[in-house]
Amino acid sequence: MKLQGSVWKYGDNIDTDAIIPARYLNMSTAEELAQHCMEDGVWDGPPGTSFATSVQKGDIIVGGENFGCGSSREHAPLAIKGAGVSCVVAESFARIFYRNSINIGLPILSCPEAVEAAEQGDTLTVDLEAGTIANARTGEVYTTSPFPPFIMGIIEAGGLVSYTRERLSKE
Repeated sequence: MKLQGSVWKYGDNIDTDAIIPARYLNMSTAEELAQHCMEDGVWDGPPGTSFATSVQKGDIIVGGENFGCGSSREHAPLAIKGAGVSCVVAESFARIFYRNSINIGLPILSCPEAVEAAEQGDTLTVDLEAGTIANARTGEVYTTSPFPPFIMGIIEAGGLVSYTRERLSKE
């Protein structure tokens, strides 16, 4: 599976409250949550705009160390996925955020070299099965660990629940 999109670059320690503020946790659909994704204190775009209104389907979030730290809420990766983001590439992830992302079918990859080289607005092409990240601006290709087949199955199914349903229906 190959993904391509424009980079939205963030720094270190982007926590789940920055991704989706706690006041919106009473919302449960990805579409509702997406309207408030990255709303508090992490948006540095033009005045009167927001990440939620500016992000395009397929775009890629690039973050620093410890992306998704904070609470264990599944709302954070759900908001990102609902906003149309195709994947997240970071130097490192909080463990529970990593697991929650895979569970909802949001691919996330750790690749410090790709993060360091990426700039806001760059176009990245991510090959999940090969474990490569290509930056169109620099021409560089970075290597990360590809997803094993069972994780790719979860991502392709759209999350763990859909993956499990598919597997059970085949038995």
